[in-house]
Amino acid sequence: MIEDDGIFLNFHRADSIEIVYPNKQDKVKQIGRYILGDKIGEGSYSKVKEAIDTVTLERRAIKIMKRQRLKKIPNGEQNVKKEIELLRRLDHRNIIKLIENIYCDEKEKLYIVMEYCFIVIQELIESAPDKKFPIWQSHRYFTQILDGLEYLHGQGIVHNDIKPSNLLINTKEVVKIIDFGVSQLLDKYEENDYCVHSQGTPAFQPPEIAQGQDKFHGFKVDCWASGITLFKFVTGYYPFEGENVYILFENISKAVLEIPADLDDLLQSLLKGLLERDVSKRLSIMEAKNHHWIRRTHPKFGNDEVKFNEKSQQTSVLQYIKGLYEQEDEEDDELSDEAYLRREFWRYTKLNIRNDLKIRSSNSIESNATDGCSFINTRRPELSQSKRSIVDNMKDRCNPS
Repeated sequence: MIEDDGIFLNFHRADSIEIVYPNKQDKVKQIGRYILGDKIGEGSYSKVKEAIDTVTLERRAIKIMKRQRLKKIPNGEQNVKKEIELLRRLDHRNIIKLIENIYCDEKEKLYIVMEYCFIVIQELIESAPDKKFPIWQSHRYFTQILDGLEYLHGQGIVHNDIKPSNLLINTKEVVKIIDFGVSQLLDKYEENDYCVHSQGTPAFQPPEIAQGQDKFHGFKVDCWASGITLFKFVTGYYPFEGENVYILFENISKAVLEIPADLDDLLQSLLKGLLERDVSKRLSIMEAKNHHWIRRTHPKFGNDEVKFNEKSQQTSVLQYIKGLYEQEDEEDDELSDEAYLRREFWRYTKLNIRNDLKIRSSNSIESNATDGCSFINTRRPELSQSKRSIVDNMKDRCNPS
């Protein structure tokens, strides 16, 4: 107690455990038909957030970029435009699918909407105790990478930046190649695949680029990068490293490859073929696909699989939807038709999936939504005609033709 000008001030000491901070209300953000969730990734000029399509109820990933930031990056806007153009023309199970792109003039932001994948291979492999995959799991992922690259090369596209952090996995364990910002579309009238510049990640660049050659075979750049990726999968480390980019490029230029002796001969042969210093002798994607190690079956032994964290499969959008839909304290008469439906639909969802929503192989919640409409009709048979029409509209949205 302290006396100050005749006023007694009484201070109470409180331990930190006694201090209660009010929970910050999650703000619902919606872009077009998409409700945004938490951030799931971030790059040098963009961030990626999870989202749910309010029409199809499918999970999406939205890449968000500010135009002002793109202007500060060399070739920033050009690379983004090129990536969108390339993705629009691609359609393959191992290539990330572009849904649409939205530009907000007011905020000067670009939103690229893509199919959702819940984990990056780089994150998955780093979660393993020895930072590598078992052979059978490496084989499963790498064969899909080759399938994706074969399709890209058939379309005349050099990816230029194949690496574990540009490879995603969806809930069905399908590998998706992403990030086409530095990719190159070759002239279809050219007889060869020569490229004159590369902006890929230094550790995945081949000797010809490390040596500063004026032009190089673009497809063989992807072959080399896939070899570096496979080496990481099966060993847990990269074959060429350096304290800085100059030492790194010097080591890559020498291409002295040391492969662990415990790897089988066929796998060593494949790695040597993909990481061949001589471009003319380096395996092509087609040759790699026909290699005996690729074509051979690799059985799973024991319980050595590097598994996904179950939390990574849960949607972060639910906490934001809750604030949008839950209106438990209001009386029915005080609710608008749309608000009534939202509340009842949320109650059904909460009954069935609690606060632990997991959207697995279907990547959507169409079945929950359809059942929710039936639930509302059963629970309130006296539902007004206007409210019942809203239910019917929801059914149509849950089952788009």
